[in-house]
Amino acid sequence: MPTYRSKKHRSPKRRRQILIARLVFAACCVLLAALLVWGAKAVLGGHGHKPQSSAQSQTAESQNAASLSEAEQLAQQTQTQEAQWSQNGKDFMAWLGAQSGFEKLDLTVQENYPYLICVNRAASCVTVYTDDGTGQYTQPYAAMVCSGGSDTPTGIFNTPVQYPWRALAGNVYGQYSTRIWDAYLFHSVPYYTQHKDDLEYDEFNKLGTPASLGCIRLAVADVKWIFDECKLGTTVVIYDDAENPGPLGMPGTLTIDPADEARRGWDPTDPDPANPYGEEFINGTAIRTEKAKADWEVYKQNGLREGMTPTLLQGWSHDSAIVGTRG
Repeated sequence: MPTYRSKKHRSPKRRRQILIARLVFAACCVLLAALLVWGAKAVLGGHGHKPQSSAQSQTAESQNAASLSEAEQLAQQTQTQEAQWSQNGKDFMAWLGAQSGFEKLDLTVQENYPYLICVNRAASCVTVYTDDGTGQYTQPYAAMVCSGGSDTPTGIFNTPVQYPWRALAGNVYGQYSTRIWDAYLFHSVPYYTQHKDDLEYDEFNKLGTPASLGCIRLAVADVKWIFDECKLGTTVVIYDDAENPGPLGMPGTLTIDPADEARRGWDPTDPDPANPYGEEFINGTAIRTEKAKADWEVYKQNGLREGMTPTLLQGWSHDSAIVGTRG
């Protein structure tokens, strides 16, 4: 039988062998443990990053879903708004056709005439209509703030002639003028002189209220669009409805600071590159349908700065506190 030897009777050589074996075993255990930890991290979090908890993952998924839902909700709201505007246009034209003096208004879309213009004299709002898909001018397209006056005629007209600059009553001038009938025109807010930096800024600040001697005043961005995009012969309807500005609602207004001597003589929406306002207000305040927005972006690139009146500058503007207003 083999004999048993206690630890104290082991030879020095044997004790060294046992110690080395134990050290190798311990090292292997440490290495194995390290490998197991690294593998767990790789599976759970990847490359040592802190893994997401189940709650965090659900929150991220909810946020993504919410973002998609908001985008879808916005698209739905836009669609609903457009549908409401379309119905408003039909309702308005039905109402207008029942008013005295407008019974014979023909809403049939005319070839090469994409737009019909309605001016609400009482509410200081111009609404442009286009084909509703059935060959009728009942689809609202854009709404623009304006100023008419008590002498502005009501009725149905067709535009006969245009003028890049036009002398107006009161010894003032208007840009991008389109005659409506007789002495009445669409034109910019009046200028003291035929210079783009000499606007009657106090009159500009009246847009949205009755303020003219009979013509229809608009911001340059809006009146130039009419000048460029509405062919001569376009039907213009002027009516009164103080309670309802139009199917698209009432656009906002801009205000010029009379103390800003460097810029007060300019219409903020004028697309002329010399305008010190730059492109800050180049879109004006018009309310546009989705179709009108898309068309406007194309027009800005290809038409807004085409056919501009020459950049005639005075270098200073009349002070209305001294000379008052004329137009």
